[in-house]
Amino acid sequence: MTKLINPPSWLDAALEFCIAKTRLNLATLNGFPERTEGGKWVQMDPDLHGWWVGGHWVGLIWLAYAATRDPLLIAAARDWGNRLLPRQPDQDDHDLGFLFELGFVLGYQMTGDETLKLPALQAAATLSQRFNPRGKFIQAWGLLDASPELRGRTIMDTMMNLDLLFWAGKETGDPRYTEIAAAHARTTLTHHLRPDGSTSHACDFNPDTGAFIKQDTHQGLSSTSCWSRGQAWGVYGFADCYHATGDSVFLDTSRRLAEYLWPRLPVDLIPFWDFDSPLIPNDVRDSSAASVLASGLLNLASVENDSKLARLWQSRAINILESLWLNYTSRDTGEASLLLHGTRSKPHNLMDHGLIYGDYYFVEALMRLSKPELTIS
Repeated sequence: MTKLINPPSWLDAALEFCIAKTRLNLATLNGFPERTEGGKWVQMDPDLHGWWVGGHWVGLIWLAYAATRDPLLIAAARDWGNRLLPRQPDQDDHDLGFLFELGFVLGYQMTGDETLKLPALQAAATLSQRFNPRGKFIQAWGLLDASPELRGRTIMDTMMNLDLLFWAGKETGDPRYTEIAAAHARTTLTHHLRPDGSTSHACDFNPDTGAFIKQDTHQGLSSTSCWSRGQAWGVYGFADCYHATGDSVFLDTSRRLAEYLWPRLPVDLIPFWDFDSPLIPNDVRDSSAASVLASGLLNLASVENDSKLARLWQSRAINILESLWLNYTSRDTGEASLLLHGTRSKPHNLMDHGLIYGDYYFVEALMRLSKPELTIS
């Protein structure tokens, strides 16, 4: 990353708050947190083994360890990570990257403990089986023999799961992992991106021929709108792809997505849930989209080959984080989450709550600023 000459004055206070609240949550949680309702975490059924968000909670504990070097946090991260182990062979969705990169690869990179590697490699092998070679995409949801509608669906979120495959390719020397991840990214670039730099949340393909059918959405406003968290996933994920492959098309794409959304942010830089909502400025925000974007911009800055642009991405990320810290954290409330006013999915009437992934990427971004030498996949 471009060197941060003057760390923001609020950075230490923000990290101290986040670590203290994470410790408090560790002392009170029995199940994986997903979102808050009434100021308290909604905890996942143990049979879900973390659902798609378990890695964000384990990753948050690993980040707290990186900030404090408290060995008790290693023990906690291992304990919670072990609850994800039944997901290694799970062929039902694409979120093994979220689960095992944050739950295991992150810990391996911090500790060098080889025992954390094998579960992540096994999860990567499972994830690779979701690749459709005809359409050159990773199936988002459903079993491999699901309905054609599920077998042919891709979503922007998968861009965040590709890094597990890139990592596995480096660790094993098997080029197929990298080839799958890069192929999916190129398919996303071709079919999810629009000429103006916006993205659709979902795309549908014929799973048997690989032919593209249409753009669509699941959590956005419409098939033609730009869902803010999906756009942020893209900024982050395409920067990962450039880092892994060196292919400049991925760097250019990450830049395009970042430039599209910047002028569409409100004054406080926290996006509305969908950039095309007709209710703006009287619609709900998504603080999780902001935290993903902030960390994604810092990720982009770390791989940027233009020093002027690197400083721009970094500056924009810091401005978003400062707004989150001052206006969207729970420090003056009794809320269990770090961030307030997240929108999980407005079409499903899930709005205005804390989200564990919003919290994770907020702390990840703070740690990128505080400890730029730290390896964060």
